[in-house]
Amino acid sequence: MKVKIDIDDQYEETSIIIQTNEWTDELQQLVALIKKEKPKRLFGVEEEQTVVLDPETIDYIYSEKRKVYAALENGRRLEIKMKLFEVEETLANSHFIRFSKSVIGNVNRIQRFELSFNGNLCVYFSSGNKEYITRKYVTSVKEKLTSGGLRHDS
Repeated sequence: MKVKIDIDDQYEETSIIIQTNEWTDELQQLVALIKKEKPKRLFGVEEEQTVVLDPETIDYIYSEKRKVYAALENGRRLEIKMKLFEVEETLANSHFIRFSKSVIGNVNRIQRFELSFNGNLCVYFSSGNKEYITRKYVTSVKEKLTSGGLRHDS
């Protein structure tokens, strides 16, 4: 791939042109990187107070008994007054990915994982929290990790 940058006062704004003979995964990732926005903030409820949450501080978000919670460090759990699919859409341009039917996780916070006998992965976060990735989602999480899902690659 060739990269050509032309800096000149004649241009009023930045424009990017990609010329290619075929669409590839590499191009898809490049376009996603260019369009990447900073993840939007979420609001959690703790002791009847609304707390502003930076998505980068959240290990995972899960639904339980028809409510949605954010799992943070020190075992903190804050309720989020949104549906899980709405949170997933809000964080679509960030490092969150589906772990299971009821969990989306932040791949930037993963420290290590272990394979279970049933094919699931047990994920350990840097905060000490742990969660499971079901077999259905293991491949997509591994792809996200290998394609730059970790903080030092972004």
